[in-house]
Amino acid sequence: MNIDIVITEEKHFKYAEEICETIESSAKLRGTGIAKRTPEYIQKKMENKDAVIALADGKFAGFCYIESWQHGKFVAHSGLIVHPDYRNLGLAKRIKTFVFDYSLKKYPEAKVFGITTGLAVMKINSDLGYKPVPFSELTTDPSFWKGCQTCTNYEILKSKDNKMCLCTGMLYDPKEKPKDPPKHPFNVRIWNRLKAIKQALFLQNKNEKKDKKDNK
Repeated sequence: MNIDIVITEEKHFKYAEEICETIESSAKLRGTGIAKRTPEYIQKKMENKDAVIALADGKFAGFCYIESWQHGKFVAHSGLIVHPDYRNLGLAKRIKTFVFDYSLKKYPEAKVFGITTGLAVMKINSDLGYKPVPFSELTTDPSFWKGCQTCTNYEILKSKDNKMCLCTGMLYDPKEKPKDPPKHPFNVRIWNRLKAIKQALFLQNKNEKKDKKDNK
């Protein structure tokens, strides 16, 4: 199967609605929170060449776009998705690697970051040289965090003043030696354990607040 990954342009506008539907349905299937996108927003990214798309004989196979923050000081890759018909082919890693290399060329001075609950994305990021960091090392641009409002976990983020959530923050700094193999290879069991601990702490905090409210 021949799947091409290319930088988007206006001729790809016709895929925008399918991309949004695929992103949303995938999030519902996984039961994870995710910021919603609109076809108009996706088309704007396509027009500005801030997105890449994977096509298999003219059919939508995958997608990812770039967002820049604080006047290009930070960039993030968002909306990474692979169509169900083309999963388990290593396409997500191909798309992520393509958009990663492209963003380093387009925004050479920017730190590349992301927040995610997806283990597959964490593994790919780790292989590319990202490292897990606290949210305090990510962009402070309120527009970025405003984009989380449609996520099902937004109340958790809001209660922590944008400093913590169920997502994990990951960062790649181009000023550091590029693409060094990670000193600590990604371990799914460790990430699962950390995520479970984080969820338990949030649930405990929520229950404590509820008990205090009920006792008033």
